[in-house]
Amino acid sequence: MKFDVSSTALLSRLQSISKVIASKNSLPILDSFLFDLEGNKLTITASDVDTRMVTSVEVMNAEGTGKFAVTAKILLEPLKELPEQPLNFVINDDNLAIDVHFENGQYNFIGQPGDTYPQQKPLSDTNTSILINAQTLLNGISRSLFATADDELRPVMNGVYFDIQEDALTFVASDGHKLARLRNKSIKSVEKAAFILPKKPANLLRSVLVKETEQVEIKFDENNAYVTSPNIEMVCRLIEGRYPNYNSVIPQENPYKVTIDRISFLNALKRVSVFSNAASSLVKLHLLETQMIISAQDIDFSISAEEKINCQYDGAELKIGFKATFLVEILTNIASEEVIIELADPSRAGVIVPIENEENEEALMLLMPMMLNE
Repeated sequence: MKFDVSSTALLSRLQSISKVIASKNSLPILDSFLFDLEGNKLTITASDVDTRMVTSVEVMNAEGTGKFAVTAKILLEPLKELPEQPLNFVINDDNLAIDVHFENGQYNFIGQPGDTYPQQKPLSDTNTSILINAQTLLNGISRSLFATADDELRPVMNGVYFDIQEDALTFVASDGHKLARLRNKSIKSVEKAAFILPKKPANLLRSVLVKETEQVEIKFDENNAYVTSPNIEMVCRLIEGRYPNYNSVIPQENPYKVTIDRISFLNALKRVSVFSNAASSLVKLHLLETQMIISAQDIDFSISAEEKINCQYDGAELKIGFKATFLVEILTNIASEEVIIELADPSRAGVIVPIENEENEEALMLLMPMMLNE
């Protein structure tokens, strides 16, 4: 086999799928990229058994067809330092000796047989499919992923839940302390369905969807999902199990409402939380009619901080504690200039919603409070 390919085009495709390769693989060949040459199309695959990413690049002057695998590091590291130029690959079909010639030199290494690379199981006949705009999918994953858990006892919480209804798609993530729910009404479906996308493939999608602008098709059954965009296909094993009824934990009638500038609140939180206890990250919010007093202290180191910011508060005077790191993550993943915080009492969950939602979207964040020692 032989073919010519642009060095930057090849590097771009390799980098887009390389993050799927695990640092320690159960099968040695999974440290490699799988190349499949057919005509002037070179298909490249990377996998860690549970997740598989496939992309392709156009090549020139191709001769022969076949599959071969190359250790990822051997190709990625040199290509990063090589300026744009054509690369000429020559592969010996008998012993898989590979010569890569370029303007100022050449690389020589041995490939591995492509037929030893694990194959992907096809979806069952009862699969479901939906079409989503790439940026809508990116937005839903990016703004909910922070709320996923790392819980070995409840693996269903370790991913983003896609709740597909006839009139909307809802992205949900929760770790039991915080919850993110993003409902998008632009996505319709003829039938109800749901699946849980694990954290690693969700992160991989987030990195590759940035450059996508067209529709993405998601096909899935009970075990696997195929996510296909114009440039990349990802296949991943889904988390099995029943996701909890997330709507049941969201308070419907929190009587007290705070309207506050999101950026001012976020920046004040970041400053004050420096003075909180490192283990608990507890900050106290003291709510008055036109003012919120944010405070934190660490008794062990005799440090404390307090800031006042303006707000509109409709309710009785209230003091409530939250984990600052969680509250910062929530505010970072809301786009609106102002947010409304809905509260009931210091022991019940607070609901945070944007004052203005994005088009076709309803965003809601929930955060459980922490006990105040007063």
